[in-house]
Amino acid sequence: MRTYRELFRTPEFTPFFAAVAVQTAAQTATGLALGTLVFARTGSPLLSALAMFGPSLAQMAGALTLLSAADRLPPRAALTALALLSAGAACVQAAPGLPLWAAFAVLLVVGAIASPGGGVRYGLLNEIVPREGFLLGRSVLNMTGGAMQICGFAVGGALVAVFSARGTLLIGAALYVVAAVVTRLGLTARPPRATGRPSVRETRRTNALLWSSAPRRYVFLALWVPNGLVVGCESLYVAYAPGHAGLLFAGGALGMLAGDALVGRFVAARTTGPEWRARLGAPLRLLLAAPYLLFALRPGLPLALAVVVLASVGFAASLLLQERLLALTPQELSGQALGLSSSGMLAMQGVGAAVAGGIAQLTSPATGMAAVAGLSVAVTLALAPGLRTPVDADGGRLLGANGSPRASRTPRTEETT
Repeated sequence: MRTYRELFRTPEFTPFFAAVAVQTAAQTATGLALGTLVFARTGSPLLSALAMFGPSLAQMAGALTLLSAADRLPPRAALTALALLSAGAACVQAAPGLPLWAAFAVLLVVGAIASPGGGVRYGLLNEIVPREGFLLGRSVLNMTGGAMQICGFAVGGALVAVFSARGTLLIGAALYVVAAVVTRLGLTARPPRATGRPSVRETRRTNALLWSSAPRRYVFLALWVPNGLVVGCESLYVAYAPGHAGLLFAGGALGMLAGDALVGRFVAARTTGPEWRARLGAPLRLLLAAPYLLFALRPGLPLALAVVVLASVGFAASLLLQERLLALTPQELSGQALGLSSSGMLAMQGVGAAVAGGIAQLTSPATGMAAVAGLSVAVTLALAPGLRTPVDADGGRLLGANGSPRASRTPRTEETT
C-alpha cells in the first residue's frame, strides 16, 4: 500500500479517519480555551501551560495501571466511551465559578482514564489497514491532526474572542459527541485483540516485557523525551505572545503537516528500505528542537513563526520511530506497545510543559523555550547510538516479547515500508 487512494479505498478507514479528525479538532479547541481561561484568571505561565498539557501527566499513571485495556476492550465501544467522557469533562470545565483545583482535578482524572485510548486507536488502525500500510495510514492521521490543529487553533482563537473561553469549551464538547457518533455508526464491532480482563497486574507484566528489550527501550525513549520537551516550548506560546498564540500554534501544526506528508507519502513510497529511513530519522529528530534555541534572542513574531514552522517538520521523526517499534514488537503486543508509546509521549509532554513553565516562571517565556530546546537536543544526541542497531532480517517481527528471536519461520520477502 503506497498511495492515499489505496488507503481510503480500505473498508472502514474513512469513518475512522473522520472520527479522529473531529476529535482532534475538539481537543485543540478545548485545550486553547482552557489555557486562555486559566491564564486570564491567574496570569501564570506555569498554570496556563499545565492547563493545556497537564492532563498528559496523568497518562503515565494510566499507562502503569490501565494500559492492558488497549488490547482487551472492544475497540469501537472503548473509543466511543472515551469521546463521550471527554465531552462531559469539557462541559464541567465550562461551568461558571468552577474552582481552579476542580478544573485541574477533572483534567487529571480524564487524562488517566483516557490513557489506553492511543493503544486502542492505533491498534485498531493496524487491524483496518494491512501492516505494510501502517506507516502511510499513521502519517495520514498525523497530517489530519496537523490540519485540524491549524483550523482548530485559528478557529478556536476566533471562537474564544466571539463566544468566550467557556463558550468554546461547550463547542468542543459538541465536537466530541460528533466523534462518538461517527465512531459508533461508522466502525464495525470487533472483539478485543487479546483475551482476559484488563488489570493492573497484566498492564505491568506486559509493560515489563516491552521494556525488557534494549532496542525497544531506545525507541520508547526517543519517542517520549525529545518530543515532550519540545511540546514544553509550545506550552509557552500563550505566555510568549498572548495575542498571537493561536497563530504560533497554527504555524506549528502547518510544519507538522508538511513533515508528515514528506515522510508518509514520499519517503515511505520512494526509499529502498528501512535503513535509509533510519538515517533520515536522526536529522529529523535534531530539527525538532534546534530551531527553538533562537528563542534565546527573543525574536519578533515573524521570525518566531518561521522558527516554529521549521522545527515542527521534525515531528515526522515519530513516524519512523513508530514503524521501528512495530518492527521490534510481536503482533499480540502491538496494541499495548503503541499505547505505551502514546501515553509516554503525552506524559512527557506534560513534564515538558511543567519544566518549561517552571523555568519561564523564574526567568521568562523565551528563556524557558530555549532551555528545554537545549535539553531536547542533548537527549537526542545521547540516544542516537542505540537507534542505529539494525532489526533482524524479518524486520524484527520474529522477536519475542523479551526482544529475543522466536522460533524461526519462513521469512517474508516483501519490503517493509
